[in-house]
Amino acid sequence: MSRPHSSRSSSPGSYVRVNGKIRAREVRVIGPDGSQVGILSLAEAINMARSRGMDLVEVAPTATPPVCRVVDYGKFRYEQSKKEKESRKHQHANRMKEVQLSASIDANDFGVKLGHAIDFLCEEMKVKVSLRFRGREMMHQEIGQQVVDRFIKELAPFSHPDAPPKLVGRGLNVILSPLPRNKRAKNPREVEGGAGSVNPMLGKDMEPLRRIPVLPSSGSTDQEAEPAERASGGFANNPFGQLDARMGQRPAA
Repeated sequence: MSRPHSSRSSSPGSYVRVNGKIRAREVRVIGPDGSQVGILSLAEAINMARSRGMDLVEVAPTATPPVCRVVDYGKFRYEQSKKEKESRKHQHANRMKEVQLSASIDANDFGVKLGHAIDFLCEEMKVKVSLRFRGREMMHQEIGQQVVDRFIKELAPFSHPDAPPKLVGRGLNVILSPLPRNKRAKNPREVEGGAGSVNPMLGKDMEPLRRIPVLPSSGSTDQEAEPAERASGGFANNPFGQLDARMGQRPAA
């Protein structure tokens, strides 16, 4: 069974009747200067518009009788497209992206998450920062709080928190809203001329992320690195691994 073809380029709400496509017998006419002309028959309204070199455009089809304006249809469509473009631009402010952190996040991952958040904020989107505690991490919530506070501090030139971070269940959440464009810092990626060319964590004006001592990366053998890796629970930058290591040490006799 065939179905009628529907145009994808235009929606029913954007369709505007002009001149002879208007179906009402009588219309309320608004002049080119915005003055009320009154209720006229459709033929009289069209003749009046044509005598001025303009069109009769239906602007309120659900009114009784429908309201029509005497305007230049080309100019009318141009103004409508500008309004639609502006409304779509402001729709980004209602969109929200989520960035997930962890209490044991290392500096590199922190920088990547920070770069994503800056990109979202510079596109006028809100950012939800969520950190979920896993297992024993609930015993040391202050570590997760420090990570979230640091994330908010690094994004201060771009955003402000709607409310302080809140613990809900096993998750610590906060929503960041972008600052106004004239008060917001420029995206470091765009300033340096290309996405991915700058890691925000390496900026001169940003304090580097506080890190737990890591394994030596050069001049060390596997035998030297293995005890340090076991002490940190398998992650070189895991603060919870060091907590376990200190708790497992026995006092000297």
